[in-house]
Amino acid sequence: MAEPRLRCDVAVVGAGPAGLAAARAAAALGAAVLVLDAQPAVGGQVWREDALHGLPARAASARSALQALGVRVLTQAEVVGCAGNRLFVHAAQAAVAIDYDALVLATGARELLLPFPGWTLPGVTGAGGAQALAKQGWPLRGLRAVVAGSGPLLLASAATLRRHGARVVSIHEQAPAAAVSGFALGLWRWPGKAAQALQLRAGLWRSRYLAGSHVLRALGDERLEAVEVRCGARSRTIACDLLACGYGLVPNVELAQALGCALDGAPHPQVRVDGLQRSSVDGVFAAGEACGVGGVDCAALEGRIAGLAAAGDAAGAGALSPRRERARRFAASLQRHFALHDGLRRLAAPDTLVCRCEDVPLAALDGCAGAREARLAARCGMGACQGRICGTALAEMGRFPRDGLRSPIFPVPLEVLARFGDAPPPDPPIGVTT
Repeated sequence: MAEPRLRCDVAVVGAGPAGLAAARAAAALGAAVLVLDAQPAVGGQVWREDALHGLPARAASARSALQALGVRVLTQAEVVGCAGNRLFVHAAQAAVAIDYDALVLATGARELLLPFPGWTLPGVTGAGGAQALAKQGWPLRGLRAVVAGSGPLLLASAATLRRHGARVVSIHEQAPAAAVSGFALGLWRWPGKAAQALQLRAGLWRSRYLAGSHVLRALGDERLEAVEVRCGARSRTIACDLLACGYGLVPNVELAQALGCALDGAPHPQVRVDGLQRSSVDGVFAAGEACGVGGVDCAALEGRIAGLAAAGDAAGAGALSPRRERARRFAASLQRHFALHDGLRRLAAPDTLVCRCEDVPLAALDGCAGAREARLAARCGMGACQGRICGTALAEMGRFPRDGLRSPIFPVPLEVLARFGDAPPPDPPIGVTT
């Protein structure tokens, strides 16, 4: 049976700030736009709909604008493969093929998690993961939470946990106090960011914020009971029910790799783009965190540039380049001031699990020269996440880089995969909306 077919002028993969901005810009120029996203609703990770507090205002405004412009949105849809100007999509147990003239990759980023003893205990999550769970209705009222890791995401995560009833005991930033102060003092160049930081910190005035502090281990038998942290030369144990620990974000570039787009950077590559957000592949654009982590405002601006360029308005896109450069300067400041120190890469003990999907301890990788050998010898990276968590962590730890791309891009049931075969010519454009 042939898969359902859709046709559009501009396909946008990702419905976060970058994807929504790209879709809006392209549709405003008259392009037929189709947006795909793996989540049940638009907004991405940063604008995820909150079970208690609804959709953020900016996301709601963007959704209304797309509806007014007639943009088609396909949610709960993952791109599992591509060929030429065609995407193969797994959507609600269906196989869907999408043909496009131009493609905007707004695939965002995922958390960087570094293994430490006890990090697999129930009650330990990433900082962004805890935020997502809270918004999805995870019961938090009365829980004692410790937030740790690096970057502004820690304050945002702590604020979300507090908003949902958790008691945030303390926030531990691995960057030294001088680096955090230097970053804060430079925020006058970006007044909006400064105001946001002050608002977040003011809402967390009861929670201790400790720079130059990081997690050593999580403690507990059946679940998390406490966390041991180091602050300077001293360590102490903090009783808690929840540990949210994340070390920044890593661009999602798997689809870009599958399309043949050139990538830059190590150990975590990003999509190489020019001033109009064009990738090295003709007709393929990229925007937002996939091009390097820069924050929501940078992502939205780059999405707008990509959408305009994808719809043929190169002049309009080019006019926004100075604003993009300014936004990227903020991203560079962020990366410089919150650079991870080497001690974080050496926290895992020999018996610490590094691949949670396959229960592979760090010691099992001794002697493995690369990711392929680690898969063959120890099944590291063979689980459902396809090495996205352990592979990224091991690359950050200097063990070995992730090697190549595995297909399909995301796991897909065989009965759905079997429906991707020879297909008839595309049908005329039809609408799929949420």
